[in-house]
Amino acid sequence: MNLEDYILSHIDDEPECLAKVNRKTHLKMINPRMLSGHLQGRVLSMFSKMIMPERILEIGTYTGYSALCLAEGLSVNGKLYTIECNDELEDFIKENIDNSPYSEKIQLIIGDAKKQLTEIEEVWDLIFMDADKREYKCYYDAVFPKLKSGGFMLIDNTLWDGKVLKENDDKDNQTEAVKQFNDYLSSDDRIEKIILPIRDGLTIIRKK
Repeated sequence: MNLEDYILSHIDDEPECLAKVNRKTHLKMINPRMLSGHLQGRVLSMFSKMIMPERILEIGTYTGYSALCLAEGLSVNGKLYTIECNDELEDFIKENIDNSPYSEKIQLIIGDAKKQLTEIEEVWDLIFMDADKREYKCYYDAVFPKLKSGGFMLIDNTLWDGKVLKENDDKDNQTEAVKQFNDYLSSDDRIEKIILPIRDGLTIIRKK
């Protein structure tokens, strides 16, 4: 038994509706590793339940797993908006959301996040970012003014499989983008921040 197996055997079980999404994603998707999965999913759920947000924004839906995890902590009148650029995933995502207990609380938006973010008029309690790493800074700058004071942002893949430790490689645009984004956050005095070494790195931000 490795360390992750030990952790998984000592935390809450994966809810059945999420286990179904997990299985379907591994059966039908080319890159199922993009799914948050059991451990990170329980982390997202726990953060959301601690915050009890009224409004959640997710940038990067994939198959809907992380949205369903975050929705577990929504307040009674809460709502989650999730933006996905790949329109070929729309039916798959909708089916997963419709078969969950949170279908009335989740609004799926298909389109370019950079455009969509300018059109949603909400103030966010919690934001989860898990999309194109090359656009992280752009997304961050776009949503930061709409994140309420004391609000939280969770950003996935900020350790990027350990590649952030490697020397600069101009040919690896995604790694360079993650490194530059991490440097950008480290110098931003408007926030408190910490990086957790969960899966591929999860940065937790609190807006002052």
